[in-house]
Amino acid sequence: MQQTSTTMRETVNQVWKKRPIIISGPCSAETEEQVLETATRLAKTGRVDMLRAGIWKPRTRPGSFEGIGTKGLPWMQQAKKITGLPVTVEVATAKQVEDALTFDVDVLWIGARTTVNPFSVQEVADALRGVDVPVLIKNPINPDLELWTGAVERVAKAGIKQIGLIHRGFSSYGNTEYRNAPMWHLAIEMKRRNPELLMINDPSHISGRRDILLDVAQKAIDLDMDGLIIESHIDPDKAWSDAKQQVTPERLGEMIGQIVWRKEDINSEEYHAALEKLRQQINHLDDELMQILGQRMKVAEKIGEYKKNNNITILQTNRWNEILERAFQKGEKLNLSKEFITKYFDAVHMESINHQNKIMNS
Repeated sequence: MQQTSTTMRETVNQVWKKRPIIISGPCSAETEEQVLETATRLAKTGRVDMLRAGIWKPRTRPGSFEGIGTKGLPWMQQAKKITGLPVTVEVATAKQVEDALTFDVDVLWIGARTTVNPFSVQEVADALRGVDVPVLIKNPINPDLELWTGAVERVAKAGIKQIGLIHRGFSSYGNTEYRNAPMWHLAIEMKRRNPELLMINDPSHISGRRDILLDVAQKAIDLDMDGLIIESHIDPDKAWSDAKQQVTPERLGEMIGQIVWRKEDINSEEYHAALEKLRQQINHLDDELMQILGQRMKVAEKIGEYKKNNNITILQTNRWNEILERAFQKGEKLNLSKEFITKYFDAVHMESINHQNKIMNS
């Protein structure tokens, strides 16, 4: 199913606007047979809008498989001809951008290890000047929205009009449930700041294992992500990289079919009336919370005055532990998670410290 470059560009534009958009393919291109069979089987599912494969693989430590390199690009080109689906690969250098475009790669993406380095992003952006190609940008490895935003700005200043985001989770010390902690609040904030940008979730790199892929994908869709990029391999257990997180094309098709696809909004007066009533309740409760927090800070200031007059330190560790333990007990009865209680009281505690610090040093 060979398409002209003009027709394929139209296809890419249609895919870019589609919701949800589904991208899939192997973590790494290994052999021509593997790439073409994976692509053919993915196309047969009827669920996939774009094919992906890792050509160059930035690895944490030397000695690991670092990708097949440029010789894999003709395989992707052939996969596009056979399936009629556009293809996307990761690029990290100007040379990689040049090679990918030489072999008619339709969409490029910037990986997490590149996004974290402004010099690398700028090199890629400079190589993209004068080029009309969509670019997806993964979040940086570390939880830093300014780095992610900076990457978007650099690519935009290079003249790229179609920019999308990929949320692939963040490295987190001691994190055991996920390969990369989703930190959903950061993805939500990035989406809030950039409502015009496509936001795709990468459950493969968040999960690190296939048994929780569906759960992560469902949560992403429930949070109004615009699509998914999921790794697929014809024989996942024998994959040369990231074997544990890949699924067969057939399983990928089943997963997409199992996801409950929700809408952000519906055109119904009854729905809007009911939702507006509940939202007003939320607004009133939020107003009350703000009033109570304001009162709490006034009490904290009085405590600060007492500590100042008696030369007592602001931080009282035993008292803080007592507050947290009390909050955990009450929160459990109110069906509030320990994680939420910790984050909430950490924020309240820091604000209290700031108020007391102003008193102590006034």
